[in-house]
Amino acid sequence: MVWRFEHTGRRTGAYNMEYDERRACALCEADGPSTLRVYGWDPPAISLGWHQSLEEIDVQKCAEAGIDVVRRPTGGRAILHSEELTYSVIMIAERAGVLDAYRRISRALAHGLRTIGIDARFEKSQPHFPSLYRLSSSAACFSSAARHEIHVNGRKLVGSAQRRFAHASGSGAEVLLQHGSVLLGPDHLRIVDFLRIDGEESREALRRELEDKTIDLFRLLGRRIAFEEVAQAVQRGFEDSWGIKFEDAETHPRDSRIVTQPTRHTSAAVES
Repeated sequence: MVWRFEHTGRRTGAYNMEYDERRACALCEADGPSTLRVYGWDPPAISLGWHQSLEEIDVQKCAEAGIDVVRRPTGGRAILHSEELTYSVIMIAERAGVLDAYRRISRALAHGLRTIGIDARFEKSQPHFPSLYRLSSSAACFSSAARHEIHVNGRKLVGSAQRRFAHASGSGAEVLLQHGSVLLGPDHLRIVDFLRIDGEESREALRRELEDKTIDLFRLLGRRIAFEEVAQAVQRGFEDSWGIKFEDAETHPRDSRIVTQPTRHTSAAVES
């Protein structure tokens, strides 16, 4: 299997989400290389899950703070993308189910993080999401750990979401898009300031909950870690775990001028 590694630097929220969806749709239409991509966000952005209501976010307050609001092509809840490295994996799913794909990707990520001294594991418990989503804290993705999320000592370090697209061949094949956030610093905690929550007491309770349930590389290592160091660790994790030799590597860490148009695709999808 041919794989491409892409480092597209820090881009806007619209660019990042459109790029991931466009790559997935392109793979649906024709055979081509699978992709592992790493990227950041400039300016910071809050992304909503595909079916999440925009009313859960104070959009005006986001605009005043210079924070974009964008919708992901995948499921899950709201995330503030700021001090993080985001990865995306786009590949033919073959016969891998949703959880099997999560396990494989989680193992590769955990292996890569261990190369920089992080004792990363993947979470094997599954909360009861229908009851969880009735809580005020459900608007924030990192307030709970889904099955096979990466954690350290029970605290969530990487949050991911997945979607499947039907291949245009009609063969029943699916294209998998999974992307997720590797927390480099604690700025994700600021999401509570931009959620529509009744009462400051509830807001502070959610802030404490996020602090208790999440961890980031700055707090784990006691130092600021370079984006490039984590990018290399993620790439190595997939190379070692999956036996990949990446071809046609593309690196554009400083060029953020590219503008894309939204991609439309009508294939059926299954969200995690």
